[in-house]
Amino acid sequence: MATPTTEPSTGAPATTELNEKTLLAPTPATEASSAAASTIESKSILENPAGAPAVEETGPVKKLFPYPTPDCKPTPHTPLTPDQQHKYDELLKTAKSWETLPKTSAKNAEQAPLLDEEKMWLTRECLLRYLRASKWNLAHATKRVQDTLIWRREYGTNNFTAEYISEENATGKQVLLGFDNEGRPCLYLLPNKQNTKNSPKQVEHLVFMLERTLDIAPPGQETLALLIDFRNSSSGSQPSIGTGKQVLHILQNHYPERLGRALITHLPWYVTTFLKLVSPFIDPVTKTKMRYNEPLTDHVPSSQLMKNAGGDVDFVYDHSVYWPALDALASERRKARKERWETAGKHIGESEIYLWGGDEKSVGAQDKEVDEAARGVVDVTMKEGEEVKKTNA
Repeated sequence: MATPTTEPSTGAPATTELNEKTLLAPTPATEASSAAASTIESKSILENPAGAPAVEETGPVKKLFPYPTPDCKPTPHTPLTPDQQHKYDELLKTAKSWETLPKTSAKNAEQAPLLDEEKMWLTRECLLRYLRASKWNLAHATKRVQDTLIWRREYGTNNFTAEYISEENATGKQVLLGFDNEGRPCLYLLPNKQNTKNSPKQVEHLVFMLERTLDIAPPGQETLALLIDFRNSSSGSQPSIGTGKQVLHILQNHYPERLGRALITHLPWYVTTFLKLVSPFIDPVTKTKMRYNEPLTDHVPSSQLMKNAGGDVDFVYDHSVYWPALDALASERRKARKERWETAGKHIGESEIYLWGGDEKSVGAQDKEVDEAARGVVDVTMKEGEEVKKTNA
């Protein structure tokens, strides 16, 4: 079968309530150049035979699935309205104008130039996510994008290494394994495997795993699925209210439109109480994405779902195998994206579908085609005008 992770579950004792705090339970180009860049990793993403994950030769699965099954595809967004397109164009123009940003959120903080990795983060889809999350309020979206860039600098999101985070995940309390029916990468949160005390590093661990989950998403999929299983967990393994609020703030402000589904099972009474306390801080849109005690096979193919969750995958978490495999796959995907971005001209507002190895051309190549088409129309018009002049003469 497939890949790595620990254990959530299928049925579950019915309990109540809400939602996402459970995350707390423990995120000049040419057509030729576009095509060349697309091949950097497209084969590993798009030409994988049958689009299925590598199968372990014998014994239990200990590594993660690199791909969703072929029939699990993301739902495309509806086309933008003229007003939405105008607001996107304005936000893109503003983002391109940022030469420096504060190093921290402190008042009068020192400014620093935008790094390439920050410019690459400012994709077309990224800007659109902030616009949607801001209900198309351009000023609000602009501020939120800038605030997140500053937060990523200050928090050090791009500096967390697998080695630094390793201890937090030694027991497999968070595992990235498989993809749901819409191709969302599935991140399991398993509080019964809690191995550390409440600390800032637990939050850093979650942010690290969110980033890795997004790294391995297939082209065109912008969201992730959280599978949270509270079975056999204790009240001592739950985060404090303060930590819960911090995680919610990070998720809702700096990872907008990233949660596609949260599937929560085996809720004990103390978690229900915790959810009630944190519920006022949860965005109403987020609440609609929560599912409680539903069969997980309704949402994830059995071939990519752990046995303890009702699937067919005999997964055993072995940190010495899983952790380097996760780091290697995510690093490979990031390297390929960087190469595509550089090959296509280092554009702010680049297409994530292109960067993630999909079948869409780079923004530079698309612009070139539009320019060539426009020049063609002008050339034809001028030629027709000359013919008319000759005829009249």
